[in-house]
Amino acid sequence: MSEQANPKSGVLKSRAAEEVVPDCPRCGKPLPLCICDSVTPIESRTKLLILQHPQEQDRALGTARLTAMHFKDAVLKIGLSWPSLSKALGRKVDDPSRWAVLYLGSAKAADLDTDAEIVAINRKGEVEPHQRAILSDIEGIVLLDGTWSQAKALWWRNAWMLKCQRVILGPKQPSRYGKLRKEPRGDGLATIEAAGLLLAGLQKRPDIAGALNASFERMLARYREVQDAMPELAPKPKKRDYRRRKGAKPRSR
Repeated sequence: MSEQANPKSGVLKSRAAEEVVPDCPRCGKPLPLCICDSVTPIESRTKLLILQHPQEQDRALGTARLTAMHFKDAVLKIGLSWPSLSKALGRKVDDPSRWAVLYLGSAKAADLDTDAEIVAINRKGEVEPHQRAILSDIEGIVLLDGTWSQAKALWWRNAWMLKCQRVILGPKQPSRYGKLRKEPRGDGLATIEAAGLLLAGLQKRPDIAGALNASFERMLARYREVQDAMPELAPKPKKRDYRRRKGAKPRSR
């Protein structure tokens, strides 16, 4: 059957058009969305490890690689589980308790009678005593990149995270994603925003947050510039973080 007689030819042409948009080898984004040339290195004494769920496929609006590109020693790993922090990081860690894992879960800083933007909590979800001493001793941070359910999967599949200090965030401002990518909760931030808030807060260096947020804003501005002209670059709709079982009552909101 000739292409003209094929009713699916339009679909095939559309797919072909999508495939011709090359990706940047550094940031992994389609080249029209790449801002690598504006990324400047940031010095940080606090180490950074980003664990990305393998099903997190938002190349257009994702920020994990962009975040890591700012730091010489940052590590980005894609997977579901690792035997230990040392294995995930690729080098020996003598004291995992000096590493903080950002995992919000069901905990909310707003419910813990604190106005701090970074809060260390224990296994029961309670505020740790001696916050200043705990946070000042943090050597590195682990960020979980993915949807809420994907972050939960990473948390539960890596038992070694319980040896680290769990932290949550109480950001004063909502994510810069705005309407481009709606977050389920007000304290939900892009990976690059979370990294900026944590690294700046732990080191008392607002310049780190400023640099990361500026990169994020450039990325969003670039996306808005091309989204109308190149709709094929728009991120695919994300799967819902839960599935309703047959006959189950809908959850209250």
